[in-house]
Amino acid sequence: MNFIITILVNGLAVFLTAYFLKGVTVKNYLYALLVAVVLAVVNAIIKPVLIILTIPITILTLGLFILVINALLIMLVDYLLSGFKVKNFGWALLFSIVLSIVNAVLQWIF
Repeated sequence: MNFIITILVNGLAVFLTAYFLKGVTVKNYLYALLVAVVLAVVNAIIKPVLIILTIPITILTLGLFILVINALLIMLVDYLLSGFKVKNFGWALLFSIVLSIVNAVLQWIF
């Protein structure tokens, strides 16, 4: 039950973030839920591998390279889903930052 609430809140965070940013579009809330699920799967499977492979550059940038990894994963989700569009890498980077903030606020509320 907790997992379902987390996915619903993440979907709401994706939907609200896409609403606030002009460079990101989501067709409707159903696609926002799908983006939340696919992003959770990508973060669970691909992100740890990328972090391990990029440890040296992450150390050199004092951890800021993880933001680049997050943006690349959002671009991957954009490629996989037709109802979710991100204009370019800059918007993906901004989307990942704003999504984290909105998600943290929504998790705190719910």
